[in-house]
Amino acid sequence: MQPSSATAPRRHRAGIPGFFAGFSYPFRALVVIQQTRRLWQYVLIPILINIVLGALLYGGLLLPGLQRIDQTLAGLPVWLAFLDPLLSFLFGLVLLVLLGVALLTIGTLLGAWWYSQLSEQLEIMRTGTAIAAPPPTFWHVLREIGYALGFELKKLLLLVGIGGPLLLLNLMPPPGALIGTIGTLLLMALLVTLDAFEPMLSRRRRRFRTKLATFWRLFPASIGFGAVCLLLVSIPLFNLLSIPLCIAAGTLFFM
Repeated sequence: MQPSSATAPRRHRAGIPGFFAGFSYPFRALVVIQQTRRLWQYVLIPILINIVLGALLYGGLLLPGLQRIDQTLAGLPVWLAFLDPLLSFLFGLVLLVLLGVALLTIGTLLGAWWYSQLSEQLEIMRTGTAIAAPPPTFWHVLREIGYALGFELKKLLLLVGIGGPLLLLNLMPPPGALIGTIGTLLLMALLVTLDAFEPMLSRRRRRFRTKLATFWRLFPASIGFGAVCLLLVSIPLFNLLSIPLCIAAGTLFFM
C-alpha cells in the first residue's frame, strides 16, 4: 500500500539548493521544540540518558583511541613524516565521528520510547494525525526490542560490508587515507540519517531496504541533512543535546 500524501516523503529540490534544504532541518526542529513546551518532556529524559552514556563512552574510549592513533603514526616511514599533522587530524576526526555515531546508536535504543513519542507528537502537529504506537504491554515491548535489534544488526552489516574496505583505505598512505576518510564520513552520514528517520519509519514498519531507498529518493537533501546531523553528534558535550534535536529534525524532514 502506498503511503498517504500526508506521510509520503516528497522530493526536495535538486543540486546545491536541495543540499542546503536538508541542512536546515535541525535548525527548524530547534525552533519548533523551543516554541512547544509539551515536547520538552520527550527531550529531557533522553538528554539525561545521553549524559550518562556519553560519560562512559568518552571516558573509556577517547583517550585510548587518541593514544592508539599516536602509536600508529609513530610507525610511519621517515619519508611520510611530513603527513603526520594531516593524518593526525583525519584519524582524530574519524574517532570523534565514530564515538558520536556510537552515542547516537546506543542512545536512540535506550531512549526509543521517548523519541517515538516526540516523533508522534511532531507528526500530529504537522498533519493533525499520526500512526500511534500500541500501548507499552510486555509483549509489545519485546516485539519493539526485537525490531530495534534487527534494525541495528542490518546497520552493522552495512557498516562492516562498506566500512571494512574503507578502513583498509584509511590504513594506507595518501591518497588512500584521504579517500577512506571521505568514504567513512559519507557512510556515517547515511547511518546517522537512518537513525534520525527511525522513529518515523518504525511506526510504519518500513523494511530496511525501504529506509535506504528513502535516503536515496530524497538525495541530495538527505546527504545535507546527514552531514549537519553527523557534525552535531560528533561534537563532544554538544552532542548530548543535539541527538534529540536530530531525531526531531528527522521527523520534520521525512514529512
